[in-house]
Amino acid sequence: MIAPQFPVDEEQRLASVRSYNLLDTLPEKDFDNITSLVASICDVPISLVTLVDADRNFLKSYYGLNFNESPRNISFCGHAILEDSSIFIVEDARKDPRFMNNPLVKDMQAIFYAGVRLINSDGYPLGTLCVFDTKPRTLTKSQKNALISMAYQVVNLFEARKRNRMLMAVQQELEDKNEELKNFAGIVSHDMKMPLANMIITSDMLRSKYASLLDKQGNEYLEYIKQSSFTLSEYITGLLEHYESDNTASLTDEIFDSNDLLEEIIELLNINIDCEINLPEQNIEMQANRAALEQIILNLVGNCLKYNDKERIKIDIECTEERGFYHFSISDNGMGIQKNKLSAIFDLFVTTGILDRNGKKGNGIGLSTVKKLVTKLGGEIEVSSKLGKGTTFQFSIKKK
Repeated sequence: MIAPQFPVDEEQRLASVRSYNLLDTLPEKDFDNITSLVASICDVPISLVTLVDADRNFLKSYYGLNFNESPRNISFCGHAILEDSSIFIVEDARKDPRFMNNPLVKDMQAIFYAGVRLINSDGYPLGTLCVFDTKPRTLTKSQKNALISMAYQVVNLFEARKRNRMLMAVQQELEDKNEELKNFAGIVSHDMKMPLANMIITSDMLRSKYASLLDKQGNEYLEYIKQSSFTLSEYITGLLEHYESDNTASLTDEIFDSNDLLEEIIELLNINIDCEINLPEQNIEMQANRAALEQIILNLVGNCLKYNDKERIKIDIECTEERGFYHFSISDNGMGIQKNKLSAIFDLFVTTGILDRNGKKGNGIGLSTVKKLVTKLGGEIEVSSKLGKGTTFQFSIKKK
């Protein structure tokens, strides 16, 4: 018997083998199906998927055996990974100097062997897809081709599992980072709310007490401080709502009437300008996440009011139920949105650049939060608009 030598790049090869995290793992149906199929095609009693480790041959799948590893120094696969041929065949191991007196030949009657190297994308042989028989024999051309083809599929499974594992690790890292960001945003936002409120109150107190001592420019500065504080406070509120949207979307569903919800939202908006809001003619009994839906509609109707330059604002709201979804449409006669801005309107921190009716610029948080909530509720949202004419938002949420 001759023990197999080590490849010249053994250190790198072993690193590749271990990068797949398959050593010492349990059998898997995908691999077992392949070894079972190969055994049938080649008409042999034993078929294996092996990984050649530093000092052992680990059997990821073993058809016809009841153990999952053997010493590397007696393995046929240790020799097979050294060969450049497409398939390594030993027709009668009893006559081959490399395998004479090999315990596998003597004790298991491993007489015939055929193995195809499992070569990964970096060119390293990780192990083999191989078959054994207890008698001397040959393989037909079609059997050889099948063995080579199935080895290719084994490598594909290796690579797919490695990619999936890496993607899961990246996903977990992103989730951890997002959670850290949410916590950071929550802490910072809450900590900033009180100082901003103090700035607003202080600016009012200064103007009330010292307005007569300040010139026009001084009073304008105080007003600027107050309005800037309000803007930053609104930004922080929007940021908190965005990062709390996951919690909002997970709240328990309720049963309620669609028009009751819409009327409550209109009251919350406390509209003090000339505005006509047309509610749906049909009142629908809904079962959905009321809090999330309220936040969605409150944001969209709020935008209809803010981004409207008409003397009389008109808002039309429609609500229907169809094929397991609630469908909403909210249209206005406002400023409209540029066509080249529509594709990015729901991206976080993206704004149209248009000032609202009070001369303020949006922060790009509200519509991103709306899109996030709609998606979490199993629906979709889209927007259409004509500049100077108005905008229509249409969204759906899944019926529970």
